[in-house]
Amino acid sequence: MTVKIQVYSDFVCPFCYLGKKPFEEAIQGKDVEVEWMPFELRPSGSQPIDPWNEPSKLQGWNSYISPMAEKWGVDMKLPRLSPHPYTGLAFEGYHYAKEQGKGNAYMNRVFAAFYQEELNIGELEVLTELASGIELEAEDFRAALISGKYKSVQDEARRHAYEEAAVTAVPTFIIGGQRIQGVTNRESFEQVLNEELAKDQGGLTIIPGLQCDVDGSCYDPS
Repeated sequence: MTVKIQVYSDFVCPFCYLGKKPFEEAIQGKDVEVEWMPFELRPSGSQPIDPWNEPSKLQGWNSYISPMAEKWGVDMKLPRLSPHPYTGLAFEGYHYAKEQGKGNAYMNRVFAAFYQEELNIGELEVLTELASGIELEAEDFRAALISGKYKSVQDEARRHAYEEAAVTAVPTFIIGGQRIQGVTNRESFEQVLNEELAKDQGGLTIIPGLQCDVDGSCYDPS
């Protein structure tokens, strides 16, 4: 049985990037179907995330994210962008890339651009260059974002995440009939995957982990 997995995440959520490594290691070679689901922690017009000017968020980075990244061997840094960009436009680009069969490649590239290269992923020209780098047609991509072709698609994706999926913190992994809210290690992902591969999907079981919530705070809920 193929296990369907939905991963709700935001590009400016450090736990979302941190959690990609153990998750991707856990699903390697398994019969799964992964769909990345956009979740905007701070939609355009709301107060942006600005960790460099918010001591509690810097403390969260130093207390949880940096030590875990070092432990798991994840190459990431806190981007020196103040404030952090809104991600609605980047997700519009994701919808374009997904239609072209490159959704996963786009997600990986934009995450790396932000957390490794400190690029402003809220800028059209930056996103266009990233799209070109994964062999998407740059001018068509750029024109689609300028025209707002995927704005309503992203509006619906945001509404779905907030209202239908009831996601309140990211990353959130819905793996078959279980929900992992936050980051966990490879072994925990594998345990859930093995359970789901061995049974029919049923009601959701929620498993908490390191996460970022809608006010931009990143923490360990345990």
